[in-house]
Amino acid sequence: MIGPLKVSLEADGRLLHLSLNRPKANIIDAEMIAALDGALLENLANPDIATVLLDAHGPHFSFGASVEEHLPDHFTAMLRSLHTLILRMVESSVPILVAVRGQCLGGGLEVALAGHLLFVAPDANLGQPEMKLGVFAPAASCLLPNLIGPQRAFDLLISGRSISGAQAVALGMAHDTAADPTHAALSYFEEHLKPKSTSSLRCAVRAARFDYAARVRSKITAVERLYIDELMNTHDAVEGLEAFIAKRTAQWTHQ
Repeated sequence: MIGPLKVSLEADGRLLHLSLNRPKANIIDAEMIAALDGALLENLANPDIATVLLDAHGPHFSFGASVEEHLPDHFTAMLRSLHTLILRMVESSVPILVAVRGQCLGGGLEVALAGHLLFVAPDANLGQPEMKLGVFAPAASCLLPNLIGPQRAFDLLISGRSISGAQAVALGMAHDTAADPTHAALSYFEEHLKPKSTSSLRCAVRAARFDYAARVRSKITAVERLYIDELMNTHDAVEGLEAFIAKRTAQWTHQ
């Protein structure tokens, strides 16, 4: 059986390479979330690791989270496990480089944004389309305003529109564009991270991200409650998800 995540130690044990391994969609479902969180939990304490590289097999990073797991019987457990992963990444003292090509949507983009530096193909397609399904993107609601400012984040979160990799760099969402973003991330690792003392590097990462990580942790708890206690008690949130699965037009009641 092919696992959802390929895990390897590279560069003489200095690089933890994680690759989403369910192409072409690389859906961020419960199994993928558990695999990512487990790999980080198992390896981040290793003092030899200077960097985590997260990329994906296939032409696309991820089409997003499992819509089926957002339905009423499953969404609470799914959301909490995803947010545990997001916070582990945001609070990691080991820098996480993320390489994205193709589609990077919904929960896939939330995972990508939780890393430290994002490398994207110029024609990658990044977006939070949750509002089109009658729900919103909880983790992205916490990450994007910090990364690109409240006005730009508001536009992307409310409209559900997507942007290109080149636009993501212009907005400050991504660090750099490259035809081969994995190669670009590896080059950054080789030049800027591999030569460093890992103990010093981890202190520097914590210092640079201290306020940001605290803001995300504080807000994600409140946003998660809003999603669970209010949004998912509305007709339209469930209707939008069920309509998407059934491939029909949602019938909004605005309640």
